[in-house]
Amino acid sequence: MGKQSNKTSTVYGNTTTTNPYATATTTNSGTTAAFQPGTALDSVYNFVNKNMGSLLDEYLNPSLNSTTNQAKLNAYTSALSSESLKNLENNIISPLSERNMVRSSQATDLYKNLSESNTNALSSYINELLSGSQDNSAAMINNLLSAYMQGYNVISDMQNQSLQTSAGNSTTTSEGSGSVLSTGTDAAGSLVDILSKVVSLYSSAK
Repeated sequence: MGKQSNKTSTVYGNTTTTNPYATATTTNSGTTAAFQPGTALDSVYNFVNKNMGSLLDEYLNPSLNSTTNQAKLNAYTSALSSESLKNLENNIISPLSERNMVRSSQATDLYKNLSESNTNALSSYINELLSGSQDNSAAMINNLLSAYMQGYNVISDMQNQSLQTSAGNSTTTSEGSGSVLSTGTDAAGSLVDILSKVVSLYSSAK
């Protein structure tokens, strides 16, 4: 019976695939891919990895100390104080004073009431700000993760392209090795030859 075994090996062609955002390289050892440094996807990738922890903390624990909330609070406080004071003096105190209809004590009370009113308005705004802050943080996280996954898809596509190109440039080698065993007919023929020689030798001996 004959027996034959073949060993096949494939060597992938070295391939580098690039686009404006990423580069992928394939060798016979595998495929690697990376973002082009300084590009938008690279910046998003680095920013998300570096800041996602603090963004999640800001989402779970909204605070007035965040840069965005501080800016909004300062703008609101400044506008509230300026506009309410201007409105009190121009529309109430000045007209009454011109008609001698307000005393200094009454004016003092008006300013005090304004201060209390502003404090209440500011407190209400802070509550709204903290409530909306969580929604804003969630929206920011969702947007960042969406952009992050776009980068993942680009890297994945680049790896596939590089691998397919390398597979197209690959070379396949087959090495054959094996041993051949005698078949039943061959063995019978050999036995006849041996017996014939034995008989011949025996005849000669006589």
